[in-house]
Amino acid sequence: MKGMTLPFVALTLCTVWLAAGLGSHGWQLPSFDDPLVTELRLPRIMAALLVGASLAASGAALQALFRNPLADPALIGTSSGAALGVVTVIAGGITGFAVPFAAFAGGLAATVVVLALNRLVNGGQAGLLIIGVVVGAFCGAVISLLMLLSDDMTLRGAMAWLAGNLSDAGFSSLGQVSLIMAAGLALLLALGRDLDCLMLGEETAASLGIKVERTRTLTAIAAALLTGAAVSVSGIIGFVGMMVPNAIALWSGGCRRKLIWRSAWAGALFLLAIDTLGRHVAYPIDLPAGVIAAFAGPPFLLWLLFRQQGGQRD
Repeated sequence: MKGMTLPFVALTLCTVWLAAGLGSHGWQLPSFDDPLVTELRLPRIMAALLVGASLAASGAALQALFRNPLADPALIGTSSGAALGVVTVIAGGITGFAVPFAAFAGGLAATVVVLALNRLVNGGQAGLLIIGVVVGAFCGAVISLLMLLSDDMTLRGAMAWLAGNLSDAGFSSLGQVSLIMAAGLALLLALGRDLDCLMLGEETAASLGIKVERTRTLTAIAAALLTGAAVSVSGIIGFVGMMVPNAIALWSGGCRRKLIWRSAWAGALFLLAIDTLGRHVAYPIDLPAGVIAAFAGPPFLLWLLFRQQGGQRD
């Protein structure tokens, strides 16, 4: 791992440097005396890195929790629940630190509901996605209702935020959410060995001394912390939590702890890359990162499904 640290850091700094210098007239050497760089580009770059890392790490943990490589914060309703929490407190005129807290509560509630319903009906992998879509659709319907009934122009202008737009940095400050994200990521890394055992089955994990219910609860809390903080900044960005961990698993494999932190790193760079692409591919229109991720996600999901079916037939 130590031998890989320097290349990871070098690639990250290089990507940030390239994104900071890319403007309307093409790429220019970034000047950190330029307010355009320090006040607009760098905060957006930091938001993309934090959100991408949080979504990818959360996805890697949820895939172990549900024992399903298709699990993603957006696909199973966690992101929609977090967005509902944000919209609810904004509609009530509450701002500040209550926003990421409400996002955490909404994301955790949606995760618990999906987990409970999937266990209740013994839905398996297909059932997880169906229940997640249903929970996400319900949360989306409530969000739409609140936005239509609200007279708050801030809430009515949240449509771009819900599409996964990093340009406005959402309803939370990066300083607030970075602490929440750090806590969630640290908890997931601490649970790495337990998640490896949990993927072998609950009975096997219990025989190995793992407290299954405790691990499930703490994983859901950590994933909700990461997803809620990310959603409060960027809105709903789908498929990042599904694509990145699966790509990292195919590339390097390894234990769940290693997969989580490598997914966090790759997710940060991936979201920064697609957000930078969105700023320029249709200039002067600023395409939200969530829209670009939505174009890339379904083909990857279909490929993963076909790959799973092929493996089961073999």
